[in-house]
Amino acid sequence: MHHALVIGGGGFVGRAIVDRLLARGGAVRILGRTEQPDLRRRGVACVLGDVRNADTVRTACRGCEVVFHTAARIGLAGPYREFHEINVRGTGNVVAACRAEGVPRLVFTSSPSVVFDGRDIEGADESLPYPPLYHAHYPETKAHAERIVLASNDGRLATTALRPHLIWGPGDRHLVPRILARGRQGRLRRIGGVNKLIDSTYIDNCADAHLLAAERLAVGSRAAGRAYFISNGEPIPLWELVNGILGAGGVPPVTRDMPLWAARAAGACFEGLWSILRLRGDPPMTRFLAVELTTAHWFDLSAARRDLSYAPRVSIAEGLERLKDWLSAAGRDARGR
Repeated sequence: MHHALVIGGGGFVGRAIVDRLLARGGAVRILGRTEQPDLRRRGVACVLGDVRNADTVRTACRGCEVVFHTAARIGLAGPYREFHEINVRGTGNVVAACRAEGVPRLVFTSSPSVVFDGRDIEGADESLPYPPLYHAHYPETKAHAERIVLASNDGRLATTALRPHLIWGPGDRHLVPRILARGRQGRLRRIGGVNKLIDSTYIDNCADAHLLAAERLAVGSRAAGRAYFISNGEPIPLWELVNGILGAGGVPPVTRDMPLWAARAAGACFEGLWSILRLRGDPPMTRFLAVELTTAHWFDLSAARRDLSYAPRVSIAEGLERLKDWLSAAGRDARGR
């Protein structure tokens, strides 16, 4: 896979894709907002910039055979404008740049949250519709971006969208560090006295899915114009996974509960506080998060297995062992540095 661009190549998923591409040989380029000297040393061409700058995106896409678009504004709080400019307008810039530069393939990193309507999702496939209403800016803008990508599939540009659920593993700078930090502080609570089944995706499996999608993506192929759920294919109770991550970091398991009504009330208060004071970062709880933590999220992977030949290589058990080794390595702290 020669001449590949990874937008967001300095991020968690982006770096994993870069590692796979480098292992296969060929030219790899990334577009990101910060310098990545370690990637430069490994021969990666680094373009500094932002998906909101159409000219920069076009320059980064020039001469590429495939683009992986992993960049996004994530989070539970923040102004809608920021989410829209990066996730929606930025994705529009990527599609336009691919067209202008004759890039034939675009693989977009989406999210299962684009179809979450607040109810349990149990064994659903890609026929699940987009909901009429979203309760957070991230899923709403990612859904808009996914639709832009899929609608852009045509006789010149083949596009596909992957929806990996709950990505974790070594190198994570968001989910794992946050769980470990709150666990050490004794701030984690099981919500609503429930422990629903959820899917998750080990980072290596996520990267594999992206390369498989790129390999099988072509104008008129089965993958063209389609979205795919991606996960480990091992639904387990939510708090079993959380406690597994805590155990990998040497932190005691979660044993205390909080009623759902209390979590929702706390979420509403935090949302108001963050909005009024214009605080940065995510609040410790939101109403959307409270609902997510008390609903099932696991998916039918039949389409990805059939069209992409996707088969998770690393189990949750093996992934937790790898995470434990990574966290225990010299110099690691609770923030994963």
